[in-house]
Amino acid sequence: MVVSQRKNSGPCHTVEGGDDLNLSGLNRRNTPSKSGYEQKAPGFPTMQIYQNSKLIEKDTMSDENGDNARTKFPEAGSRWEDLQEELIRAKDHDIDWRNGRLPLYNYYRDEKLLRVVQESYSLYQNENALGKTAFPSLAKLETEVLDMGLSLFNAPPEAGASFTSGGSESIFLAVCGARNAKAVTGRPNIVACETLHPAFNKAAEFLGLDVIRTPMAGDYHAQPAAMESAVNENTVMMAASAPSFVHGAFDPIAEIGAVAQRHNLWFHVDSCLGGFLAPFWREIGQPVPQFDFSVPTVTSLSADLHKHGFAARGASLLMVRDAGLKQHYGFEFGGWPSGIYATETFTGSRPGGSVAAAWAVLKYLGRAGYQENARMVLDAKTRLTAGISAIEGLEVVSPLEFTSFLYRSTDPSLDLDALADLLGDAGWYAVRNANPKAIQLSLNPIHASSADDYIAAVRVASNEVRSKGLRGVENLRTY
Repeated sequence: MVVSQRKNSGPCHTVEGGDDLNLSGLNRRNTPSKSGYEQKAPGFPTMQIYQNSKLIEKDTMSDENGDNARTKFPEAGSRWEDLQEELIRAKDHDIDWRNGRLPLYNYYRDEKLLRVVQESYSLYQNENALGKTAFPSLAKLETEVLDMGLSLFNAPPEAGASFTSGGSESIFLAVCGARNAKAVTGRPNIVACETLHPAFNKAAEFLGLDVIRTPMAGDYHAQPAAMESAVNENTVMMAASAPSFVHGAFDPIAEIGAVAQRHNLWFHVDSCLGGFLAPFWREIGQPVPQFDFSVPTVTSLSADLHKHGFAARGASLLMVRDAGLKQHYGFEFGGWPSGIYATETFTGSRPGGSVAAAWAVLKYLGRAGYQENARMVLDAKTRLTAGISAIEGLEVVSPLEFTSFLYRSTDPSLDLDALADLLGDAGWYAVRNANPKAIQLSLNPIHASSADDYIAAVRVASNEVRSKGLRGVENLRTY
C-alpha cells in the first residue's frame, strides 16, 4: 500500500519553517529515481522536448551560444500568409497522426469527421460558455450534450452533469465534491488501486487530501478486499478505473461499489479514456462489464468527449447520480463590488467552440456512427495483436479487455528500449510502460488503416535490434 501525501492541510499550499518564501521551490519537477519519483528543485526549469518519442532536454533560456534566447514581443505585425506558412513548417517534426503513427494524445477517424469538428467549433469560436445569459444558444447546446451523456451512461432522472475542460478537471471536481460532502476529523483521503490515473493525485495535492493506492492483482485489476482494508475514518472517496489508462482493464465496479456503500463513501468511476467507446464496444458484441450508473453504488463518473467521443479538445463530462451533489464542487462568491460570481466548474471563461463541437459530433455520428468507430478499432486490435504475437521474441500482454494493450519482449536479445528507439526513428511514436515493461498501444479508428504497416515496422526493427545487439536507454516519462 502506498500513501501519497503533502504537508499542507488545506486546498492552498502554506509556507512553513520561516517568514521568507523560497521561490526556488516553485520550480520543482518530478524526477525518476530507483525508489520512485523524487521532488527536486533545479535552478531553472528545462524544457522537455521529444522527437520521435526520444527525450531531448534543452535550456529554455539559452541558445546554442549561451545567449539569451527568449522570444521578444513583436514590434510590428506580420502577414497572415507568412505566419500560416511558419505554423505549417513548425509541424515538420511532429508525429504523423493522420496516418495512424501516434497511439496516444490524438483521436482521429477521417478528414470528413475532422471537418465537422473544425467547422462547428469555428461557428462558436468567439462565444464564451461562461456567459449563458448572453449566449442562450450555447446554454441550450450544453444542456443537450449533458443530457446525451447522462442517457448514454444510464443515469437516473435525478442525475446531473457538468461540462469540463478535460478529464483532469472532471476528476478534480469529483475529488472536491467528495471532500466537501463528508466531514472527517483528520486529513481526508482517497482509496484506490495503484492503476488509478495520476490526475487523482494531482487533484488531491491541490485540495489537501492523501491518496492510498493498493496493489493491483496479477491480471492488472483492482482488488476490492485490499481496497477495503485501506479504508479508514478519514476516507472520503473510493475510485476505480473503467478502463485503466495503461492496461485497458475494467476494475470490478460492482464489488468496489459495495465496499464504498458499506463505508458510506463517494464512489467515482474514471472512464475518461474509454467512456465514449465502451457502450458501443458492448453493442457490437464485445464483453464490457457494467461500469456506469447501472451499478447503483456509483456516485459519479467522468468521461472525455475529446477522446473516443471525437470532440474538439477541452471537452469532458463529470456526471453525478444526484444533481444535488453538484453543490459540493461549485463556486459562488459575492464579496466584491460586481455582485455574485458563480461557476459550476473550476474554470471561468470556457470556449464556446468546445461545446458546439461536442454537440455537433454527437449528433453527426449518432449511435450508428459510434458503433462503426468501435468496429474499426476492433479490426485494428485484432490484426495488431495477431501480427505482433507472430513476431519472434514478442508477446501481447493479457488480458485483452479493451482498446489499450501492451506488448513486451520475451527474448533477452530483443531489448525493448532499443526497439522503441528504432520505431521512433522510423516515425512511429512508441509509448513505453513501466509495469510491466512493455510498449503500449491505445487504439482509435485510424489505426485500422495503419495496422499492417506498424506490424511490418515492428518486425523490421526487432530483427535489427537482435542482429546488431542494440541496447536502448530507458525512458519512463509518460507525457
